[in-house]
Amino acid sequence: MVLLAVVAAVVGLVREARSSDAPVTADAAGTSTSAAAPSSSAPATTSSAAPATPPPAAPTFDRTQLSLDAPDSLWVVVDKARPLAPLEYAPADLVDIGGRQLRAEAAQAMRDMTAAAAAQGLTVTLQSAYRSYDYQVDTFRNQVARFGEARAEIQVARPGYSEHQTGLAADVGGGGCDIESCFATTAEGRWVADHGAEFGWIVRYPDGAQDVTGYKYEPWHVRYVGVALATELQRTGTRTLEEFFGLPAAPGYPG
Repeated sequence: MVLLAVVAAVVGLVREARSSDAPVTADAAGTSTSAAAPSSSAPATTSSAAPATPPPAAPTFDRTQLSLDAPDSLWVVVDKARPLAPLEYAPADLVDIGGRQLRAEAAQAMRDMTAAAAAQGLTVTLQSAYRSYDYQVDTFRNQVARFGEARAEIQVARPGYSEHQTGLAADVGGGGCDIESCFATTAEGRWVADHGAEFGWIVRYPDGAQDVTGYKYEPWHVRYVGVALATELQRTGTRTLEEFFGLPAAPGYPG
């Protein structure tokens, strides 16, 4: 009997030792099972990638950086409702260009533009540039004498109301058409309309905008406003300075 008791005790110890080799877990049915060691071949878990940071928004164009009223500002807006102040204003930095005059920055921009056109085999010529107050007095008087005041005011500005007096406006020609509507149909005219903004020039009196600018379509009349503003006008598809800056339309002289 003693021998049987000893054998039973030894068997119990062996069973207990075996059962302690692995931890016991319960399966879904409540049956105790040994937990398996994690496999080294199991795929590692990965965290989801953080969302990409959106690119910064393009800076808003500052429409207040230059004056629209000061006569010597590159952005001065002159139309039939916005005369120069004083009416007899004359720029202080006029330089000669092709026998005519423009303000220094505009003159260099005109040289650059015509040179770029020439590199494309096109000849863009400067036909008219700065006109003094006194010159405009004579021009307007002659137009009134020929066509009457109503028609003259569509074609020529009153003295003190002309962009040419700022030294920032020019009339250009080429392709066999100078200072005429046909300029728009020439290769030179199309090039100026498409590429003028690269040099700071805009077609100031576009087609269909007479009710805003007060002047009929003049594809030859360009105005220097600087590359930044000219590019923004082109990018936004804005026809006129009046519309871009939220100024009143000027189809005619007040009063």
